[in-house]
Amino acid sequence: MMNRKTRRLWLVIACGAGVSCATALMLVAFRSSLSFFLSPQEVVAKHPAPGMVFRLGGVVQANTVVMGTRDNRPYTTFRITDGQASIPVVFTGVLPGLFRQGQGVVTVGAMAKGDREFVASTVLAKHGASYMPAPVEQALRKAGKWNPKFGPAPNAATWDDKSPRTIEADNNG
Repeated sequence: MMNRKTRRLWLVIACGAGVSCATALMLVAFRSSLSFFLSPQEVVAKHPAPGMVFRLGGVVQANTVVMGTRDNRPYTTFRITDGQASIPVVFTGVLPGLFRQGQGVVTVGAMAKGDREFVASTVLAKHGASYMPAPVEQALRKAGKWNPKFGPAPNAATWDDKSPRTIEADNNG
């Protein structure tokens, strides 16, 4: 027969084990639904694994949007840049109404096999002149393309084209 202190100790241990198991299960569930945010420069530097879902944000590079259809579905290719690197993006579906060249976007998807292009499942266009995701803002500041004390972010079409690094250039040498 157990005394009162021993029963209380086993009760505390059992509750602690239950809370630990519940916490572990929650973290595993959240981990599968997390999607990290990367700028084009970070994608070029880190080379995320094909199939790893993440958010890619930046500005739609001027003169890179090509629209068409495949299997009677809208199909669009374009490049996202942060002023330092540029990533090709492929999206099948209807683009948001605010999508255009020089516009800030955040895409959700994964790198295709071969690490050549980003296959987006969702494209979110910037809504309002004052919104810009913090990592994109930091990448533009680091590239010397924008200083917020001088007003809103510049249109990407006005950037001097000193050939930003592309994912193809990094993979080829």
